[in-house]
Amino acid sequence: MLVLDCSSESGSFSNLFEAGTGVNAPADAFGQSPAHLAACGGEAFFLLWQLQTGADLNQQDCLGEAPIHKAAKVGSLECLALLVAGDAKIDLCNNSGQTAADLALAYGFLECAKFLTTMQHTQTMKLTGQSGYTLSDKHGLLRENPAAQKQEHEISGSTSRKRRRSDGV
Repeated sequence: MLVLDCSSESGSFSNLFEAGTGVNAPADAFGQSPAHLAACGGEAFFLLWQLQTGADLNQQDCLGEAPIHKAAKVGSLECLALLVAGDAKIDLCNNSGQTAADLALAYGFLECAKFLTTMQHTQTMKLTGQSGYTLSDKHGLLRENPAAQKQEHEISGSTSRKRRRSDGV
């Protein structure tokens, strides 16, 4: 059985299922599921298979880490993209209060950290319905999108012109 071996080859993962390990059952003493191990090993193909068989994307191990944390720690952008596409919780914190983006940054995977931060802001904007806003800086502050303002002004301007014409006739 695999125990925190993040450099394992995908052939070793198949042994988990030959032994009868369930898709969401902790595969080891640390509470890591096969999805954790796939993400930790950067095994995107195996992780995809896990997701298609119903793996819990947000299952946390003894450190409070979900597969998204594991993928961030090893800098696997492919695994992160699969997890985000599968609706993994991007803002989920581990026992130390760190998100996957925090871990990616701490381990020096800037592209992964940027991807996760962008996806988190996109999710937040969708949930709050802020379509007229855009990201403005590295602090994640939101400001009005000038293009949306211009479009809104043009729409309201054309409506008021039509009213004036109809009032004058």
